[in-house]
Amino acid sequence: MGGFTLGEISGLGEELMKNTCSIAMAAHKSPDKLFLVQNSRTSSHVFFSFPGSWSTAHWFTRPPFGEIKVDQSDLLCPKGNHRVATSLRSIGRDELATVNEGFLRRFEGILAMSSLQAEVEKAILEKRKIVFTGHSSGGAVAILATVWFLEQYLKPEKTSMSPLCVTFGSPLVGDFIFNHALTRENWSQYFLHFVMRYDIVPRILLAPLSSMGHELEHILCQLNQKAMFSIQGSIVEALKFYETVMRNASAVVSHAACRLKGNTNPILETVASIIELSPYRPCGTFVFCTGHGKLVLVRNADAILQLLFYSSQLCSENELQSIAERSLNDHFNYLSELQESLNKPLVQLDHLEGLPLSSNGATAENRAINMALNDLGLSAKARLCLRAAGEHEKQKVINQQRMDSKKKDIVSGLQALEEYKTKSTFCNVGYYDAFRLSKDEDDFKANVKRLELTGIWDEIIEMLNRYELPEGFESRKEWIELATKYRRIVEPLDIANYYRLAKNEDTGPYMYKGRPRRYKYTQRWREHALRMPVGSSAESCFWADVEELLLHRTTNPGAFEDIRERTINLERKLEEWFRSTQISNDVFLKGSSLTKWWMTLPHQHKSASRIQGLINS
Repeated sequence: MGGFTLGEISGLGEELMKNTCSIAMAAHKSPDKLFLVQNSRTSSHVFFSFPGSWSTAHWFTRPPFGEIKVDQSDLLCPKGNHRVATSLRSIGRDELATVNEGFLRRFEGILAMSSLQAEVEKAILEKRKIVFTGHSSGGAVAILATVWFLEQYLKPEKTSMSPLCVTFGSPLVGDFIFNHALTRENWSQYFLHFVMRYDIVPRILLAPLSSMGHELEHILCQLNQKAMFSIQGSIVEALKFYETVMRNASAVVSHAACRLKGNTNPILETVASIIELSPYRPCGTFVFCTGHGKLVLVRNADAILQLLFYSSQLCSENELQSIAERSLNDHFNYLSELQESLNKPLVQLDHLEGLPLSSNGATAENRAINMALNDLGLSAKARLCLRAAGEHEKQKVINQQRMDSKKKDIVSGLQALEEYKTKSTFCNVGYYDAFRLSKDEDDFKANVKRLELTGIWDEIIEMLNRYELPEGFESRKEWIELATKYRRIVEPLDIANYYRLAKNEDTGPYMYKGRPRRYKYTQRWREHALRMPVGSSAESCFWADVEELLLHRTTNPGAFEDIRERTINLERKLEEWFRSTQISNDVFLKGSSLTKWWMTLPHQHKSASRIQGLINS
């Protein structure tokens, strides 16, 4: 797809984009500054640019790749008992993203030691459009600054405040989860990364520190001096460095391509455990500069990873020395490249599954795409990998459509259980206890519905666990609401079944050993969507606490002090959930397990209990 210029797509006009690059390079030439800030003279934009760092320790804090989980940063993952979980994670799996520690610590230092936050807040008050930018590792800092801004300042109702991050020759910053989270939050659209075809810097972190030795220190030193590598010794170092990075990049993309193509051979995991594979992955939108005045835009992160390797390959062994030299020189050619190509139509690789595998396979419709692929030097193998990335993304959409088609079955099943719940109320015990006893045909029918719904939700959760659904699935409002309704009406039945069959005696308490992933995942969906404290949406599983407290009162009738705090905490939550209609009044019926447990509590406690009125009424 083509026809649009990059300025039209990004919202930054041609001159503003060139200005962004110039500002990024200006910061690169000002290593003594923590950041530069510049207002546009022709628009409402304000630019924050960051200089790069050329110390090996700032790229790799430790072998092999210098990465850390985001919970090691108070900026990206706030601490505290009532903390809201960071967006930089997989919601259901609760798996935290990984980022480069050196770049993160550098950004934390800039924020702590400068007026950056004050300048950003000033720009917000002035309703300016904020652009974070940087060249080389300054681009990595700009990425983290943008994520910090999105976490701290962006509100769903104020998308006009959306920032833009534009980087030039930036190394990779985060892992697969980092990209997954940005895509799910719909934040990927705010990141635009330019990569010259042969620039080695965006590929460096695909190689472990141990493989590069002193070569990395030498190359970073040369880049810092902005040398043109005219002496023979530097050419030799550049050649060795290029070969090392590309060899490791090859292992990373090959492993990724096997997964994209559905290869489930166990030897893949064996190889991954032996070879040090980089955790870093692309995020946001990438624009590849072909060197022939063309710009190629790609949004698919799997395809971008493949392109980072295949676009910088040799056409012949005779080119090795010149390409190695160019891999460093290209790092400083962004401004001249943009001046030549920004006003030309952009080539967008959107429908990757239909890419031509060769020049002969190109139709008139995709001739421009084929020419761009040729300009990037992509072989048939490379194109197959891009196709696999496209097919993988397409399959996620197909899977989502299939799950969407099951919503009517979920709604029907929940409606049947709601009717069962209403009918049970007339028996003065509530549906939880009716199901726990399971004496009547209605209880049997309710169990059948419970199992049918379990099958559907377990399939959804397993797909999410394998990342086989689109990243935004867990943030879709209709699924969050449906999942919450499901959890509130069905999980009590699972708990009743668990204790009816005395599974706690063999397995342990439900909350520690027996709670299925389908409830943990969907609880986190709601907490994330509403920015609730971690673990606060536990209204569907309080019956497990009741069961354990009832067991304690049965076996230790005189030991109330041991459970006083748990009891008070549960009563407080029950009152809050009832007042906010998250639980219904059938839980307080005379014949319910909750009421029976509460009646065993000491009189002095009951007289001051928060739920005394609810139970008595």
